[in-house]
This record gives sequence, C-alpha cells and structure tokens, in this order.
Amino acid sequence: MNCKKEIIAMLLAGGQGSRLYELTEKIAKPAVSFGGKYKIIDFPLSNCCNSGIDTVGVLTQYEPKLLNEYVCNGAPWDLDRKRGGLYILPPYQGRGGSEWYRGTANAIYQNIDFIKSFSPKYVLILSGDHIYRMDYRKMLESHKRSSAACTVATITVPMSDAQRFGICNINELGEIYEFEEKPKNPKSDQASMGIYIFNTDILIEYLETDDDDEHSSNDFGKNIIPNLLNNGEKLNSYRFEGYWKDVGTISSLWEANMDLLSDDPPLDLSSSELRIYSNNNSMPPQYHGEGSRVSNSLISEGSVINGLVDHSVLSCGVIVEKGAEIYDSVIMENVRIGQGAKIYSSIIDSDSVIMENAVIGVKGEACNEITVIGSGKTVNQ
Repeated sequence: MNCKKEIIAMLLAGGQGSRLYELTEKIAKPAVSFGGKYKIIDFPLSNCCNSGIDTVGVLTQYEPKLLNEYVCNGAPWDLDRKRGGLYILPPYQGRGGSEWYRGTANAIYQNIDFIKSFSPKYVLILSGDHIYRMDYRKMLESHKRSSAACTVATITVPMSDAQRFGICNINELGEIYEFEEKPKNPKSDQASMGIYIFNTDILIEYLETDDDDEHSSNDFGKNIIPNLLNNGEKLNSYRFEGYWKDVGTISSLWEANMDLLSDDPPLDLSSSELRIYSNNNSMPPQYHGEGSRVSNSLISEGSVINGLVDHSVLSCGVIVEKGAEIYDSVIMENVRIGQGAKIYSSIIDSDSVIMENAVIGVKGEACNEITVIGSGKTVNQ
C-alpha cells in the first residue's frame, strides 16, 4: 500500500456475543441493531470519522456475512478512500496455515503486516460492542503529551460494579501503576473501556512476545497490559467523561435503548455534535393511523403504527396493527405486531411476526427479566 499514516484504527468486531443469546445466533454482536436505525458498530466507526481517522481495519470472525455487507466500502462513515479507508480483516490462510483469532491480542497479531503497510506512529485499538460518542483526537493528544508506551481510556464506574471490569489504579500524574482484571476488592473506580492507543513499535514487540508464550490467553486486558506494567513501561490513563455502555448482555442492551427515552437522555442521537452515521437504506416516512397512540418513543422511518406504543424503540419497517400494544420494548427491523397483541419489556429481533392477540413479556412496570424473540420467528398466542 505504501501510504504512511500517523494513526490507524483496528476495530475488533469478531465477537460471538453469546450473552445476547438469540440476537447473535446468526449475526456478529457489532451487527445487532440499536436505537431504531443503527447497528452497534456504527458508534466506533462514526467516532473514527468524527476524529479524522481515515484508515480502519475491521477484524471479523463469527457470522461475518451481514456485518461485511453492512460496512461494505465504508462510505457512510467517510471511509471510502483511495489512500486508507475501511478494510475487512477476517482470519486468513498463509504459508504457515490458518487459524481462528484466539483472542483480542492474537487478532491484532495476525494483522501486523496490515499495520506495517501504513507505517503508523500510533495504533488505536477499539471494540465493536460499545455505545458511546468519543473524539479520539483528544485521547491521542493526551497520549502524545504523556510520552507513554500506551494510553488506556478509562471511565468512572460505581465501586459496587467495579468487580465486573478491568480496573486501572492511577497515580496523581494520571499514570497507571497497576491493572486488576475483575478484582474481588477493587481499589479504584476507574474501569478500562477496552480502548487503547499504542506506539506502534511497542505494540508489535509485545504482540510478538505474547504470541510466543504458549500459556498466554492472547488478550489485551489479561496479558498485554499487565506485561507492559511488569516490564516497567509507562502507561497513561485518559479519563472519559461522556456516556459509555457495554451492550454485551440482554439487560444492558435494553437499558441502553431505554436511556434514549429519558427526559434528558445521556446519549442524544439527534445531536449534530459527533454525529452517528449508519448504512440503513432510506425508507418512506413513518405512518400513524387513525386512533394510534405513541408516547415517549423512538419510531424509525418506514414504520406503520395503528396501535399503541409507549416508552419503546422501533426500528425501520415495523408494522403495529390495530389494537396492538407495545410497552418498554425494543422492536427491530421489519417486525409485524398483529392485531390485539401485547408486548411488555421485550426485545424482538428483525423479521419476526407476532400473531393476533399474542402476549409477550410480563405486564406491569419495566422488569429485570427481558423477554427475547430471535430473528425471523413467528409467535402465536
């Protein structure tokens, strides 16, 4: 390629997302719908676009077909470039054979030649399953000022939740002096967001060493970051103050969608600041029939509403027939809700049909138990 870049991004998008159960039965987790018209992967790709990063490698593996079709040539995120752009990077066969990506670090290791082809000074490592807006330029500026080998983006979490995260213990200079993966007794409320900026030479050195270690899990949080600290490398923290949500579970995906419906949403998708772009085809305007009722909901284009929708998020092309009622739910693309059907606190995946008078979920206030209907299913009474 012979096209030198200051920084390139490597986006880890090959996860199976087993904790999303039926939602990821046939698609990769980053291809799951969010907020009515987006996919989860729209967020890191849009962040790259808004941060002036024009070269992104998307590392795919599990059920990649839909994801590959969706990101295509990168045009919606201004990544259709002759010099740089968006590249799909699946596992491939070389002279030494082929193998699946064994972990986050191994996935990057298998694409070292891709990284070297752009001769970047810095490499940004991203995850494809988080909902957030972020200007990576600010993180890069922090990394440069620190003269660190690596900068880790962190976010403040409640101490009661800190056991669920990789926790960075940070001194008064903003340097990470200790990293604990899901500690039983956390010392800090600064959780790693799984977003890293590396000096390229350091990254390659540690990836190669990690690959030689037969006992390694080949993971950034479990291996690469601890190894950097053990060897006395300087690690910088970049504290992120905005909205960030790991949507790797049914409950967190539902909660993130419901966050969009609050009176003062922590993530306002209508804002022009750091806009989120998508590759959804344009559809006709939504239609509300006589007697329909919609309150505190997001309804995407192409939807036809003839029933009641309350505190819910509907993706493109959803049809809600007369007498149907939807509460506290997330309905994905091209779902048909039949006459008299009742939906409570549920996530219904794309192309499903809910037949007349069917009842899904538990009536009452939004509950902790979210009912999930997989893609293409038909549900009778």
